[in-house]
Amino acid sequence: MGLFDKIRGEFIDIIEWTDSSNDTMVYRFERHGNEIKYGAKLTVRESQVAVFVNEGQIADVFQPGMYTLETQNVPILSTLKGWKYGFSSPFKAEVYFVNTRRFTDLKWGTKNPIMMRDKEFGMVRLRAFGTYEVRVKDAPTFLKEIVGTDDKFSTDEVAEQLRNILISKFTNLLGTAGIPVLDLAGNYDQLGKLLTDKIGPDFNEYGLNLTKILVENISLPPEVEAAIDKRTSMGVVGDLGKYAQFQAAESIPAAAANPGGTMGAAMGIGMGAAMGHQMANVFQPQQPGAAPAAPPPLPGGKSFFMAVNGQQQGPFDMGALSQRQQQGQLTRETLVWAQGMANWTPAGQVPDLAALFASAPPPLPPR
Repeated sequence: MGLFDKIRGEFIDIIEWTDSSNDTMVYRFERHGNEIKYGAKLTVRESQVAVFVNEGQIADVFQPGMYTLETQNVPILSTLKGWKYGFSSPFKAEVYFVNTRRFTDLKWGTKNPIMMRDKEFGMVRLRAFGTYEVRVKDAPTFLKEIVGTDDKFSTDEVAEQLRNILISKFTNLLGTAGIPVLDLAGNYDQLGKLLTDKIGPDFNEYGLNLTKILVENISLPPEVEAAIDKRTSMGVVGDLGKYAQFQAAESIPAAAANPGGTMGAAMGIGMGAAMGHQMANVFQPQQPGAAPAAPPPLPGGKSFFMAVNGQQQGPFDMGALSQRQQQGQLTRETLVWAQGMANWTPAGQVPDLAALFASAPPPLPPR
């Protein structure tokens, strides 16, 4: 610092700070050798406090107002033995102006997805982001715990630490809140208030006051969101049979514009009607009290006719034949016939019916 700066510092007797930035939290007032003359004027504006540091220790804190620095209102001056006139200053002290306004629009967000359990989706991964507001509540604590001797301290220097605290508490809150994933969007305000109350004590340790937290968005992975979109689209479509018919009808003008327009239109009508009929049958809900439709016969099932007292009965599938075998109506000697057999044959000689008599004893030999 040159001679001119030194002389200028001796004559300046107004200590004040005006800030044109929107992120400066603390500013150290620059004086030559930290010298402050007796009778200097100190101006502290609204949303500011001035902290005097003497010999490395916080000596006094001035609230908004204008002060004349004399022994009557500056405690640290009353401890001095004396002072010299002229360009010599009565005491040396560092003056820190602390900005106490709200610092808004500070960003927070999850670096990695948050794993949690959901009753509907099971295990899910969530990401979240938003903003928060903070202000200096206790200037001496903030200087001692965070700022130190930094001559110009901004929000960027503390934002990372505050963001880590916020995300840690948010992760814990989200995991224990028990709010379903699809209901989170309706509880952003509630989550913000709970988070503000939960994190407040941690910020107080730094001399800060967390005034508000806003949760702007909580999102699922893109592939899960795509699946939800498909599910929503199905709900919007409604009757899939009618939708298929509508799609087929929409394709008719395009088919008619082709060289084979007539044939294309006819095929579109036929295919649309067939698809609509099939899909309507598949997706049509079961009416209450209605009898369920009979299922088609199992592929490969074989039915047999029986000869009972000279009368033809049937056809019977394997289940019905098993019941009659257990009741004694079907024996090895009972004549049976099925499609593909040349003649009526005793049941015991038909390979397809061998399983029915596997556990039954053979007939007694004649006496």
